[in-house]
Amino acid sequence: MNTTDLTYRRGFLGRVFGAFAVAGFTGIGSAEAQTKAATAPAAPAAGPDAWIGEVKGTHRCLFDFPQHKNGVPLLHILNYLNTYKEAYKAAPGSAGAVGTFYSVGSQSSIPLAFNDAMWAKYGLGDYTGLKDASGKGYTRNVLYRPTRDDAHLLIQAFQTPNMPEILDAVPGIGIENLQKMGTKFLLCANAFGIWCLELQARGKGKADAIQKELTANLLPGVTIVPAMVIAIEKAQAAGIRYNRQ
Repeated sequence: MNTTDLTYRRGFLGRVFGAFAVAGFTGIGSAEAQTKAATAPAAPAAGPDAWIGEVKGTHRCLFDFPQHKNGVPLLHILNYLNTYKEAYKAAPGSAGAVGTFYSVGSQSSIPLAFNDAMWAKYGLGDYTGLKDASGKGYTRNVLYRPTRDDAHLLIQAFQTPNMPEILDAVPGIGIENLQKMGTKFLLCANAFGIWCLELQARGKGKADAIQKELTANLLPGVTIVPAMVIAIEKAQAAGIRYNRQ
């Protein structure tokens, strides 16, 4: 391995597994960011596509992940935003991202859209297979505000030995932190409705009541869109790049 390769790899680990700077991209909504975003196609001020206007910056990408994959897609969003900051020296507010919650079944990313109370009530830790270090299903939305103690989720996804360098990166992949860095999260209404029917079939209650309760317990900042397939199309038409997870 030559010196250049070694320097690059150390820099990569520093960006992704260490110096993620939780508050590093919190200026996404600043006046500077809005000015930079002016070069992008205008988004509707109202209606089902109004969320596009919340995705600021000249570098914008939608990360399409119908499955939660133990939080790996969230790590990729962090990598995207942080690499623009650290390697490309992009100005605060110049990079933005979109994350998608949809699909059905136990690997669906839909449960990530809801707060801790819903995770506890509906047993979403056991449902998703997301379990703490002792093997018990999480009773909180672990990927909203993960801690160093939750690093085993990424290790399980990677199927690698423990890597201590990952510990400090884990809080950075949290949904709340990514929102502060400029990420907009969407929930598909069509998939949500089908998922509530799935919960009904699993004996969790009546689908209509489940959907009403879950809707009232969305994480702050999550927007329900009519259909993810159309949201993805609209994002690309607005100049937001596409990244399949």
